[in-house]
Amino acid sequence: MNAVSARVIVGMSGGVDSSVAAWLLRERGESLAGLFMQNWDEDGSGECRAEDDRRDALKVCGQLGLPFIARNFAADYWSGVFETFLAEYRAGRTPNPDVLCNREIKFKTFLDEAKALGAEKIATGHYARVDEADGRWRLLRGVDASKDQSYFLHQLGQSQLASTLFPVGELPKTEVRAIAARLGLATAKKKDSTGICFIGERDFREFLAQYIAVTPGEIVDAAGQLLGRHDGVAFYTLGQREGLRIGGVRGRPDAPWFVVGKDAARNRLVVEQGDTPLLKSSALRSEAFHWIAGEPPTFPLRCEAQVRYRQPPQACTVLPRDDQGVDVHFDEPQRAVTPGQSLVLYRGEECLGGAVIAATDAPLDPLRATVATPIAPFSAPASP
Repeated sequence: MNAVSARVIVGMSGGVDSSVAAWLLRERGESLAGLFMQNWDEDGSGECRAEDDRRDALKVCGQLGLPFIARNFAADYWSGVFETFLAEYRAGRTPNPDVLCNREIKFKTFLDEAKALGAEKIATGHYARVDEADGRWRLLRGVDASKDQSYFLHQLGQSQLASTLFPVGELPKTEVRAIAARLGLATAKKKDSTGICFIGERDFREFLAQYIAVTPGEIVDAAGQLLGRHDGVAFYTLGQREGLRIGGVRGRPDAPWFVVGKDAARNRLVVEQGDTPLLKSSALRSEAFHWIAGEPPTFPLRCEAQVRYRQPPQACTVLPRDDQGVDVHFDEPQRAVTPGQSLVLYRGEECLGGAVIAATDAPLDPLRATVATPIAPFSAPASP
């Protein structure tokens, strides 16, 4: 491993955001190098475009006059991200691999590699911001609310934030595209990546079936009436309506069906129609919570929560648990809160941290008895 004479190493993904991030830092006079990380080895499907992305990253580094480094982190990704991803699906939960990838690869393996190469900091093309206030580092939402990625970065801590730059977090996406076009960067017109790299454009069920055993079973309504057959409960998530293949049911309206429960023990999928209360929850319990500040705040905590990406912030009250998790009580009932997904807390533009959702008080959650009884919605004291 050879050291590089760069203060900052930019994670070059082969996309437009990291390309412009590198240019912005170069314009500030930073000493830079670009590093492309391959996180998934080709499996013969041709769906994971790692080689195309590597070439694009190399082209941009050439255009900007930056040293180019390539590293293969596939083994770390398999053990730190993919094995957990599979374990969660086997347990009937719906994980978020992007959160795991950021925690285990981009801000751990990549950061360690950059430090070993002699750099002081890393930079990425994430739409988020970092600042320092009152002696601690804060993770803030990106200026472009429609592209904000702080939700996926909630597992970062003080040491990572102290060593990280998010140059495009201060810009709207439209300006990032405009800069890339003006500079003639090779990635200027490249589409944003969507989905999970290791799945690519493949059918999700087909991909998952290569790694976990799935057993077809019954689709029933809340009363237990048989409505159809599913391909395996791991393939479905709460609130899902696509792929159920339920035809007309006598005595039922011609309306969409939604997944309202997953009975992994009996290999059953439970569905209902419309805006059913079976999908609503007013409280949830989390697994061990990660506080970005390094310590929890004063409780009870009034803040906002997101239980999925791009969800509008939801007012809530947070209370601590003895197991390092938290109980969250929402002011308004939430739809399709999904165990395995991420709970992320905010106070205004500041991301406070997050955790995996363990259980909710939704009627069909098998662990609902472990969720604290919802408290009355918070009311501000009346003005004198």
